[in-house]
Amino acid sequence: MTGGVSAAARELAARLSVLFERDVEIVQRLNDAQRRLLGANDRLGSGLDRDAFGLLYDGAVPAGGSQVAELIGDGHGVGAGGSEARVSQALRETRWVIRSAFCSYQCACEERRQLAFEVGELSVQLAEELVAGGWSEADARDADVHELAASGPR
Repeated sequence: MTGGVSAAARELAARLSVLFERDVEIVQRLNDAQRRLLGANDRLGSGLDRDAFGLLYDGAVPAGGSQVAELIGDGHGVGAGGSEARVSQALRETRWVIRSAFCSYQCACEERRQLAFEVGELSVQLAEELVAGGWSEADARDADVHELAASGPR
């Protein structure tokens, strides 16, 4: 720090600090949604190719290694012993997980986009306030908002 830190600069830094913490939470939600999408995709896995489905119904080929494919394989053909109902239920559940995870991901992306705009605006204001307080532009850009927010009056 080359200059003083005004109350206005500390306030802006505190607001940015809170926004950065919110960004961490959003990233956690994005990662959770991605894990759910990947898990649902893994449950579908191989063996459900449209061309292979007829062969699966006949029991002529193994269904593959996914959860759904295992359900098909357990019934020795989709029509055997209630296997079709189990496959249908597994597909419905997987579809819901995919839709839910995609919606969560989309919502978090939009929230993060809006947050980035707000962070940009506050960052400019903070840099201007610090430069007005005697900081160089480079030091103002490199300032640690968490430190500034925690600093006392000078």
